[in-house]
Amino acid sequence: MSEVRVITLENPPVNGLGHAVRKGIVEGLAAAQADPAVKAVVIIGAGSGFSGGADIKEFGTDKMLAEPTLGQVIRALEASTKPVVAAIHGIALGGGLELALGCHFRVALPGAKIGLPEVKLGLLPGAGGTQRLPRVVGLEAAVNMIVSGEPVLSEKLGPVPEPAKAGARGDEAPVTPAAGQLSLPRQSSSRGAGAQLFDELVEGDLLEGALAFARRALAEKRPLVKVRDRKVEHENAEGYLKFARNTVQAVAKNLPAPVACVDAVAASVSLPFDEGLRKERELFTVLMGSPESRSLRHAFFAERAAGKVADVPEGTPTRPIKKVAMIGAGTMGGGIAMNFANAGIPVAILEMKQEALDRGLGIIRRNYEASLKKGKLTQAKLDERMGLISGTLDYKDIADADLVIEAVFEDLGVKETVFRKLDEVMKPGAILATNTSTLDVDKIAAFTRRPQDVVGMHFFSPANVMKLLEVVRGEKTAKDVLATVMALAKKIRKTAVVSGVCDGFIGNRMIAKYVEQAGYLLEEGCLPQQVDKAMEKWGMAMGPLRMGDLAGNDIGWSIRKRRYAEDAEYAKRAPKIYDRLCELGRFGQKTGAGFYKYEAGKREPIPDPVVEKLIVDHSREIGVTRRKISDQEIVERCVYALVNEGARIVEEGIAQRASDVDMVYLTGYGFPLHRGGPMHYANEVGLGEVVAAMHRFGWDPARSLTSLPLGGGSGRGS
Repeated sequence: MSEVRVITLENPPVNGLGHAVRKGIVEGLAAAQADPAVKAVVIIGAGSGFSGGADIKEFGTDKMLAEPTLGQVIRALEASTKPVVAAIHGIALGGGLELALGCHFRVALPGAKIGLPEVKLGLLPGAGGTQRLPRVVGLEAAVNMIVSGEPVLSEKLGPVPEPAKAGARGDEAPVTPAAGQLSLPRQSSSRGAGAQLFDELVEGDLLEGALAFARRALAEKRPLVKVRDRKVEHENAEGYLKFARNTVQAVAKNLPAPVACVDAVAASVSLPFDEGLRKERELFTVLMGSPESRSLRHAFFAERAAGKVADVPEGTPTRPIKKVAMIGAGTMGGGIAMNFANAGIPVAILEMKQEALDRGLGIIRRNYEASLKKGKLTQAKLDERMGLISGTLDYKDIADADLVIEAVFEDLGVKETVFRKLDEVMKPGAILATNTSTLDVDKIAAFTRRPQDVVGMHFFSPANVMKLLEVVRGEKTAKDVLATVMALAKKIRKTAVVSGVCDGFIGNRMIAKYVEQAGYLLEEGCLPQQVDKAMEKWGMAMGPLRMGDLAGNDIGWSIRKRRYAEDAEYAKRAPKIYDRLCELGRFGQKTGAGFYKYEAGKREPIPDPVVEKLIVDHSREIGVTRRKISDQEIVERCVYALVNEGARIVEEGIAQRASDVDMVYLTGYGFPLHRGGPMHYANEVGLGEVVAAMHRFGWDPARSLTSLPLGGGSGRGS
């Protein structure tokens, strides 16, 4: 029997540290301790990684807290009188990394992703991560890893090279998270004496390398140094932590977890280890009960739920997508095309005129060149992606595409022309997708002889940046088409949410109610800057009127005119202030004037007395006496309008679940992440309070929000 016992973590897909796994580690370790033939232990993960941390299947259940807890497992590892080696490949995240930090030694394959991502759930590492990590990688690297939650490659955390061999490796950049994430500049000149996470980086087979390392550790009689017994070294820890706290407070804004992470790491410097652990646990407990963490945890699970379609089981066969075609090289068409090129999928863009095609391809190139200048893209990658994008004026050149997406003008007649042509030229089995934001996908599908192949793929602008993809399922959309598009969304790094067919689908149907309330507020007493500032202070990325100026007020005008023709009641109740603005040609930033005026080349909104007079005069014309309106009323009316329409959308089966509505708003409309989405936010406030507010406004609440008697509904909208 081998003198090195191997304990394998096996809980697919990421070896989550569920109760059975934790229990198995403790039992395996106890057996190794009791067996005199066993001299050392190696812990390794089965499959593609070491461990992704907590088992999400146990979140919210008794099993999550059942003994042995992760903290008890780690203490058992530390107490082992025989060397314990963690062998890491793929990932060691969250509790997986904390588990490894409890071992005496750690080895890893290059390329493994190492991190503590708990901050992304509004939490901090709760099993000693904030106390142990600074003791091995240094204070600054630990703060960066913990407050950002971003993983670091194992080779960045490997053995510190000997001075004679240092070269570029010895002068390497500090451990920092990915671009765009919260990170702090390095202040200390070193990681600290001997500070490193891994004792060895293994080339070749990980298990063989780990066994060989364990045998060398035995032969060399290496001391079993516990991470907890090390000191956190830094030349000016107090000054650095003050700087870190101030910086994180400024960036984190509405999220308490990043600042709490700094406070927990600070305890590793100022307190004995066990007291530091208690401080970590205190902070963890506070965060666990915070509304912000509840919101982030809700978003985490909502994103995973959104990818599941009730009647399309996992394993449904998908159609191969080896080539994509775009109809239209405008802003949306070009942005959509970039998503596929970024994923290595060739895409052909069709336009009617060479000038439009050249302009669209030029914009795509300039977008990539901007990323090149920012260091986010190499010249080789730029050339590769541009090489995947081709242009054509002839439908015959796209006939062999597996997926074609139209992004032409939002007019049913224009769409009809395009889809009849696609039906004529595209190969059998090709998926025909429309990027429409409001139009009836079933009507569009009916323009073809293959409605089963038609689906909505509603991207959000800028399409190469925004995460949301609304996948609109028509009445006859085939299940394999839906499965294919959902899988493709992951490949192009989009969050896909399935919607049924209705005017505006999920997102734009709801935003119409939101914008409607903003219009009523203007007519009743507000000015644009008050409405926008109230919503932005509450947490929205942009207020509704600034949003309209950015998107183009003429777009909403066009949609409203169609709806006026289709719905006489809507024509009566809709706030007309938007129409008055558009009649003056104030379409927003693109014309230099909308609800605000804009200086050439700048996006900063400037309040305009012309608009203020227009609004006041309009109120007089429609017989409304203007009044002072509080910011609280602004927020409640705008947000609860989203809630009410979202509830109706779920009741009608347009959205599969309330959390899908939240994902649409978190990923496509700038809804504040710390609020968790409109439906989650309503639950946080309390449905009784939300419904009471709706009654005050004279609205009819959606059935699912209340069983109370409905109000008279005499108020405006929603």
